Amino acid sequence: MSAAPVISRTRLLGLIVAIIVFDQITKLYFHSQFRYGERVNVLPFFDWILTYNTGAAFSFLADAGGWQRWFFITLAFAVSAWCWRWIGNESDGRIRLALCLVIAGAIGNVIDRIWLGKVIDFVLIYWQPWDFYYPAFNVADSAICIGAAIMIWSTIFVRKDAATQ
Repeated sequence: MSAAPVISRTRLLGLIVAIIVFDQITKLYFHSQFRYGERVNVLPFFDWILTYNTGAAFSFLADAGGWQRWFFITLAFAVSAWCWRWIGNESDGRIRLALCLVIAGAIGNVIDRIWLGKVIDFVLIYWQPWDFYYPAFNVADSAICIGAAIMIWSTIFVRKDAATQ
């Protein structure tokens, strides 16, 4: 089986920019068209909602008093720079894609933190019989999670398979 061609860093940068633009367009739409806390039911387990998060995932450090804004901005830039450098040294296309998704998500949320001091979230998933709610999220959060999942999958399963061949 031949290896997939390595996508240029220019094209990968284009993918990152496209995800960031899509993330910002969706956030701008919900920020301008919804009132804070407004919910619109889409499916029995899915709503659009406008909410904000001053913290990180699952509102971690959301009530830390304001210093977390600059901490998360700095952390996102550091992680993005590290991922971009890794992309330059990585030949596995899946890992390169995963790193692009993480960078795009990190920068998408940084833009919110710089602009508003908080991140705009608008997707709410829940399961009513048990009153289970997953924290609201956005396109950038999704990109980070998908990137992390691809990274984990590739590290555990794909690289292990390649080593046994």
